[in-house]
Amino acid sequence: MPLITLPDGSKKHFHNDVSTMEVANSIGPGLAKAAIAGCVNGNLIDTCIPIKNDSSLNIITAKDKEGIETIRHSFAHLIGHAVKQLYPQAKMAIGPIIEDGFYYDISYKKPFTPDDLSAIESRMEELIRSNYDVKVKVVSKEEAINTFTEREEPYKLEIIKNIGENEEIKLYYHQEYVDMCRGPHVPNTIHLRSFKLMKVSGAYWKGDSNNEMLQRIYGTAWSTSKELKEYLQRLDEAEKRDHRKIGKQMTLFHTQEESPGMIFWHPKGWAIYQVLEQYIRGILILNGYEEIRTPQAVDRTLWERSGHWEKFKDEMFTTTSESREYAIKPMNCPCHVQVFNQGLKSYRDLPIRLAEFGSCHRNEPSGALHGLMRVRNFVQDDAHIFCGESQIQSEVSSFIDLVFMVYKSFGFDSILIKLSTRPTKRVGSEEIWDKSEKALADALDAKKLKWELLPGEGAFYGPKIEFSLKDCIGRVWQCGTIQVDFSMPERLEAAYIDEGGKRRTPVMLHRAILGSFERFVGILIEHYAGRFPVWLAPIQVVLMGITDKNADYCEEIYNKLIKKGYRAELDLRNEKIGFKIREHTLQKIPFQIIVGDKEQDNKSIRVRALNGDDLGEITLESFISLIESEVAKLGRVQ
Repeated sequence: MPLITLPDGSKKHFHNDVSTMEVANSIGPGLAKAAIAGCVNGNLIDTCIPIKNDSSLNIITAKDKEGIETIRHSFAHLIGHAVKQLYPQAKMAIGPIIEDGFYYDISYKKPFTPDDLSAIESRMEELIRSNYDVKVKVVSKEEAINTFTEREEPYKLEIIKNIGENEEIKLYYHQEYVDMCRGPHVPNTIHLRSFKLMKVSGAYWKGDSNNEMLQRIYGTAWSTSKELKEYLQRLDEAEKRDHRKIGKQMTLFHTQEESPGMIFWHPKGWAIYQVLEQYIRGILILNGYEEIRTPQAVDRTLWERSGHWEKFKDEMFTTTSESREYAIKPMNCPCHVQVFNQGLKSYRDLPIRLAEFGSCHRNEPSGALHGLMRVRNFVQDDAHIFCGESQIQSEVSSFIDLVFMVYKSFGFDSILIKLSTRPTKRVGSEEIWDKSEKALADALDAKKLKWELLPGEGAFYGPKIEFSLKDCIGRVWQCGTIQVDFSMPERLEAAYIDEGGKRRTPVMLHRAILGSFERFVGILIEHYAGRFPVWLAPIQVVLMGITDKNADYCEEIYNKLIKKGYRAELDLRNEKIGFKIREHTLQKIPFQIIVGDKEQDNKSIRVRALNGDDLGEITLESFISLIESEVAKLGRVQ
């Protein structure tokens, strides 16, 4: 006789076991029609699964996050249903959900073509229109083996072999098609409406290159057709903003096979990079950081002592010399401890804030490399704060203010915060983790910030706060982080003398604002679509003469701008002025100065802005005041 407690606090008594769908029906037919799954005592279940005991119940619909995830998972099964009808010899592997969608890995003798993808999508639409019920059955391991042996599905059988004898196995029946999953899934295909198959790519079974290459069909699904349309529009806009495409158009950088995952910066791209570095350097100086530089290659023994070798050895580039093995540093923290360890430190010296624009190398899989966003060599705006336990909250609080200020300077006002706690594989005692996690949570709560908990997502040496920014088309990029670390300083014998003359281990705060410079430049390229604010633009102003007679005057203006520190370009080519204007507009240069005989005689200039505004004939002094005011805005909207 279960008592069901609903989210609004109301309670319902039932004489027998009751399903989520039956509870929904007892409330009203509208809710029953919308019900996709149930959340019973925090656990998601199918709407048909009986609830036997007193429980809290939230009825999940398409409006809930769990609802759209259930819809997407059900769409993955629908791929399987359609593929097996169209290509009976195909063998089904796995079909999980991903951000904004789902995929299914499939083994099939022929590569799927765009026509095949269209055919699969059409068949899925036909199946949806039939409005069939999705049925679930809990089975024994033996029954599951028999089912997929009969259906000749080797990948399903391999998955079943790794399931414990007492673990629950659920089979989902889509008419004649059977799949296996933890669930839940929608009760009927009436809930599966707004979707699109996106592409086909290759994927190794279990992600192991020694296994068979499967074909992965990607799709996206949403609660409404409006949401689907908006998502596809965002994708279209994102494609236009692709930093690799814009980087090539504006000659900012390139990559090549001889150095995979490493960037060849061109002059204009390096100009952006240098502006970022100098800006962050100035911010660090104003906030009490000291800049250092540490070696690229460090003996393996240091990485073993720090704990990184056990965790990261497969991702490290290594080299040998004179019978010693070195690792090219994948991160800066152990080296920063070595700087701290030089000389006796007192509690009066703390906090000590050591910053480095440290070049790191990580042996990322080649298939994961992606322009500036995922590289093997990157530079971080890295810093480590050595402090006492009583200083943690104030240091974290100051860093949070710093993060918000810097992001606002780039025009990012929407910041998401997440607190990641202890992972399964970690170093340090439970007491240390308790203290670390509490310190970060207290710092966030003291500033009355909204944040999300990410259990198990912390670094192996400590919990962390992650700061993610939202760009102009709504994409979220995780960039900044601050991590509390009680373990590494102790492992590497860092110490200071406290007020009582005793030797103490400092707390180490790992922190970065931008993260990888390479990735942050990529984010900026896509956020601004190459139309950088004046302070960041690789070329801030281009000077053009209408005729050869104006060349000397153009050079005179150019030299004055260069001496004032502006990034200017001189275009004295024998081309029509209209051609030059169009070309430099495509290069997204904020200001174009055009000089003809009239301007030369009047010792003036004519200025054209990137947005097409003709600022008319003005003096060079007036233009310098204008560009100074634009630079002072940084990326902030005024």
